[in-house]
Amino acid sequence: MMGGLVILWTDALVFLLLFFAVAFGIYAAGKEHLRGPWRLVLRSRIGIATLVILSFYVLVGLLDSIHFEPTLTTNQPEAGQVQSIEVVSLFDRLVQPLRERQEKTYSAPLATHLYAKENIELADGRVIRDFPRLKFGGAHLVDPQRDWAQDVVRLSMIGVIKGLVVTLVMANILFALLAASRPGGFAGAAKEVLTGKSEIPWRTALITLGLLLMLLLWAVELSGHYHLLGTDKVGEDVFYQALKSIRTGLLIGTLTTLVMLPAAILLGIMAGYFRGWVDDMIQYTYTTLNSIPGVLLIAAAILMLQIYMSNHADEFNSLVERADLRLLFLCIILGVTSWTGLCRLLRGETMKLREVDYVQAAVAFGVGHFQIILRHILPNVLHIVLITVVLDFSGLVLAEAVLSYVNIGVDPTMNSWGNMINSARLEMAREPVVWWSLMASMIFMFTLVLSANLFSDVVRDAFDPRLRSSR
Repeated sequence: MMGGLVILWTDALVFLLLFFAVAFGIYAAGKEHLRGPWRLVLRSRIGIATLVILSFYVLVGLLDSIHFEPTLTTNQPEAGQVQSIEVVSLFDRLVQPLRERQEKTYSAPLATHLYAKENIELADGRVIRDFPRLKFGGAHLVDPQRDWAQDVVRLSMIGVIKGLVVTLVMANILFALLAASRPGGFAGAAKEVLTGKSEIPWRTALITLGLLLMLLLWAVELSGHYHLLGTDKVGEDVFYQALKSIRTGLLIGTLTTLVMLPAAILLGIMAGYFRGWVDDMIQYTYTTLNSIPGVLLIAAAILMLQIYMSNHADEFNSLVERADLRLLFLCIILGVTSWTGLCRLLRGETMKLREVDYVQAAVAFGVGHFQIILRHILPNVLHIVLITVVLDFSGLVLAEAVLSYVNIGVDPTMNSWGNMINSARLEMAREPVVWWSLMASMIFMFTLVLSANLFSDVVRDAFDPRLRSSR
């Protein structure tokens, strides 16, 4: 059962960022110079397809950012329910079987036995060396050698059929919504979408959504009876670890943006607008910061944080809060070291905008500097901010994997693709090779980074004035 709500630092910042994103969407809807490019993004087949995939990642990340302390029922009736000291998320509750079904050690994807032989004592007292049966994976099979292939095919077909049914339901809902807003009725809207003649490529969105739903429900069916991507050294489900790592990757890419944006926008516009000694001081600041190796700065900051947490262990109620503070600190350090590039771009663009006629006219009429920056400079550099943020996202996700690989990233107790790759380093050296942890992390990270890169290309093209004018 759900208990008391727990708000971690990163949870609060995630929903603060979501609020800003919704507020920016409302603001952009009323500005044609921002609404027009986003219309081009939605009309792009690549843009709408990658948006569907990114929405799945964002949904998992949001569900994993709602934390609470579950209530436990004791065996003593007079005690009633007690509050657990464990902190779990809403996503943990939704995939609780994956989280709780823990084996003894390694098992391969969709396996029914452990990956290494062990001594097994038979009922008659004899000891043989063989592969032991898993406690949960394929436990429903009476004879795994005979029934395994047939059972996997059956569950796969059930998952794919469920995905098709859900896709058809979603398609009919879309047709009904489109029919209500335009002439031609339900049949006309369905024909327009299915033939690819709609203004927004809904057919591409439905195909992408359908493939994603079939893959998701296929995974749900198989993971309910097997370990879809195997288990790790301590027997935890690798598929669960890969899904839990989504939140970490998204936080590194988004919260770092929340940290870097205020400094980059404020200092970049100030340097380009006021010039003179203000420009010199800001340039000196980010030039000095760029001269410091980023990895060394991050390593020093994480080391100081570890010493602080070791000396003040009583301030943290759980391992989740401890790992969350380290993740927040990593986002802050990455933000401090990554704002300089955007600051330089905004400085150059502001210097150009400062000389245009309408800004010079505002200065001549005695309009205040703050009002000029807010009304004339900031709205005209927002497209650069947006493009830079989207392009930097995938780089920050990859940075987390690299930093965790060298043990200066997120806390080892936190699920992340970097920690999975780091643990797979030793697993690849054993015999037989344990390859599925590396494969799972690479698949999930590759899909997110590829989708983010393709989406950022579409956003960059849509917001580029030269490309828009050529169209």
